[in-house]
Amino acid sequence: MRPKIAFIGAGSVVFTQGLLADLYAYPELKDARIALHDIDPERLRVAEAVAHRVAAARGVDASVVATLGRREALAGADFVINTVQVGGYAATAADFEIPARYGLRQTIADTIGVGGIFRALRTFPILDALAADVRAECPDALVLNYTNPMAMNVWYLTGKVRNLVGLCHSVYWTMQGLSDLVSVPYESVSYLAAGVNHQAWVLRFEAAGENLYDRLDALIAADPELRRRVRIELYRRLGHYPTETSEHSAEYLPWMLRHDDEIARLRIPVDAYLGISRENVREFERTRDAVRAGTDVAVEGSNEYAPQIIHSMVTGTPRLVYGNVRNYGLIANLPSDAVVEVPCTVSSAGVSPLPVGALPPQCAALNRTYVSVNELTVRAAVEGRPEHVRHAMMVDPNTSAALSLDQIWRLADELTLAHGPLLPEPLRVTLA
Repeated sequence: MRPKIAFIGAGSVVFTQGLLADLYAYPELKDARIALHDIDPERLRVAEAVAHRVAAARGVDASVVATLGRREALAGADFVINTVQVGGYAATAADFEIPARYGLRQTIADTIGVGGIFRALRTFPILDALAADVRAECPDALVLNYTNPMAMNVWYLTGKVRNLVGLCHSVYWTMQGLSDLVSVPYESVSYLAAGVNHQAWVLRFEAAGENLYDRLDALIAADPELRRRVRIELYRRLGHYPTETSEHSAEYLPWMLRHDDEIARLRIPVDAYLGISRENVREFERTRDAVRAGTDVAVEGSNEYAPQIIHSMVTGTPRLVYGNVRNYGLIANLPSDAVVEVPCTVSSAGVSPLPVGALPPQCAALNRTYVSVNELTVRAAVEGRPEHVRHAMMVDPNTSAALSLDQIWRLADELTLAHGPLLPEPLRVTLA
């Protein structure tokens, strides 16, 4: 099999670069056909040049095509990697700056919360178009979604394409970090995690029959500075370690960002993603300038799941990864139609999620609030009901802890006007 892999949103150059470095590291994938698509001509040109640089560094005579036409990129694809971000830095800035005027603090704003809700709403129309093109050009392709908000986007896409899984590195890097913290090599650790994207829980953490949570408890007891992390605070209160960073985790909860003393105690970086976004722009510019100057660009693997999945499906090599899929009973105490993050086996037959039973009730309770925000946001778009946008904000933990109902509805109107034509047409109305 000589697979065709379509990158949609390939202008996320550094991410594309890492995925290609991983793909070309597999001898069996060196003859893969790569199709790069982006709507930004400059970013697409840079992505194409970088792809050839990565291939050369890996010793690959690459088959790379770059096109502004999405259907051309998708034609005959076996795998579709979606990394689009709609609205760029300007939309991200609006998601932070407008809520801040109401006193609402955010950190990353890409999962739930006000930022996650509006990021989803401006992504859904692009997902509709992408799904239509996949059905027309490569209906059997496996769509590998990386675009946030992961759970909302996978929920929205389910049923619109035949084969779909959402991928995130949070479980993998969480377990790398935990292994380092307790001084056990990652390769020796056995673990199980499950929940929802960016708010899953480490249910088992062991090595050679030892419960490594005991080591973690001893470290926490001995180190006051370690206790100044949101993730550690959640672990101490809930008994299970969360699979996303502290800055992410803080904004999915009602207890932290509204309190100045908690922000200081737990060292929460308010507005962190604005700085990350600016650095992403600068990193693209550095890569663009290096391409123009003919100087070297970094060729570093990413350890992302997409190349591993593609390799397993092409070669039959069995693997275990973590994926985001509709629940359908995989987690017994979360809604069946929710999108959950669970372990999945991968082989030539594809990606198969594994049931994990019930979560600890306290973890499931937090996840259900997260799922409610997801459901109302998706329903707003599917049913064309702008009031559900407001309902999603009303049940969001951080938003509801900080704002009155009247403020929530006025904030929704302001963000609706700010994002305007990027939103689904029935949702471009004000209601306050």
